[in-house]
Amino acid sequence: MSGYIIPILFIAIFCYAKYKKVPAYDTFVKGAKKSIPLVVDIFPFIATIMIAVALLRASGLTILLANVFSPIFNLLGIPTQLTELVLLRPFTGSGSYALLNDVFLTYGVDSYISRCACTILGCSETIFYVTAVYTSGTKVKKLLYAIPIALICAIVGSVVACLLCRII
Repeated sequence: MSGYIIPILFIAIFCYAKYKKVPAYDTFVKGAKKSIPLVVDIFPFIATIMIAVALLRASGLTILLANVFSPIFNLLGIPTQLTELVLLRPFTGSGSYALLNDVFLTYGVDSYISRCACTILGCSETIFYVTAVYTSGTKVKKLLYAIPIALICAIVGSVVACLLCRII
């Protein structure tokens, strides 16, 4: 069934465009033309985030920070094994999924640690990546409150995720 969703969606969009007498192909091409300058504007921000995450992981700083923060996270109910994941998640999605794969390989997919890791990834966001992408396309540059609040929400979400996995 899921293999038919995208073709059905495309057909529905084209039928709706035909009904509204909108030239679907021409409109699509205009939208695609407008996306190229946006990609050029966003690319430096995305590249910076990706390079920073790669440098953090290669330098071993994420492991050092995980060792420093693990007692605090453990006190909050986040397993020590997931400290690096919680710290890295606000920066990168793909790096987080690589850590999730390591958790699966180490603890198995049905373990408490793996369930917590999946729930943490499902309830959190790549805060710095999203901030870089959205603010690069706007004039909003003052993020004094937005990023700290988002980070606090990510920690609270991780705590609640682990609590729910413990209860269920």
